[in-house]
Amino acid sequence: MEKSPEQIQSEKLFKKICRKLGTTMRDHQMIEEGDHILVGLSGGKDSMILLEVLAERKRAVPFDFSLTAAHVEATGIGYEIDREKLTAFCQGLDVPLHYRSIEPDLEKDPSKTACFICSWNRRKELFKLTREMNCNKLALGHHRNDAVETLLLNMIYHGSISSLPYSLEMFEGRMQLIRPMMDLDERMLEDYAGLNDLVKVEKSCPHEDRTQRERISQLIGQIEELHGKGPYNIFRSMNKIFEEYLPKKD
Repeated sequence: MEKSPEQIQSEKLFKKICRKLGTTMRDHQMIEEGDHILVGLSGGKDSMILLEVLAERKRAVPFDFSLTAAHVEATGIGYEIDREKLTAFCQGLDVPLHYRSIEPDLEKDPSKTACFICSWNRRKELFKLTREMNCNKLALGHHRNDAVETLLLNMIYHGSISSLPYSLEMFEGRMQLIRPMMDLDERMLEDYAGLNDLVKVEKSCPHEDRTQRERISQLIGQIEELHGKGPYNIFRSMNKIFEEYLPKKD
């Protein structure tokens, strides 16, 4: 059966994404023989594409590693996951999927946004799962745009220069957090998701459009209007720091 133009375009784009992630994973030594990688699957396009690429990587590399996916569902905040669709997605990739539920207290710390509290509690549950399932690595679907947003958030709201590292050893080396998609622009992921109907498999959280991160995303759009490579240059600047030209407190 002849492939449609959309199928051909999708396959080409997927290969491009795989090559980009392959280079990032190689350069930062993210995957090694014998690894058991837990993939945090949110239900959004980023983590779904990450899992798809890692499943393809597992078939392609000349060594063996294990993949497991997990979705942490936050209850009581108006958010819903389509379990049937998410389960079918993982079954199609031959990756086992585990569900966990949490009920974060969004009122516990008024100084923290609802999204921060929810995200932190979901991450904490993923950390628990890595221990329970004897996973030595946790893969998250953050991309280049997320890193730029985090950098600007920390500069503007916290007065610090920090962002999302490619990898981070945690719990005295028991587990390594990895972000294989850090060199990808979100638009490439959006294009691939659109060609493959990878829409969100969850009912949107009522808090998600009122966060600081959403406002920062709009700011990045304005920066891009000012200079097309502006957001990319901000990302690159984190590896080009000239300390002698920065003001220092005595």
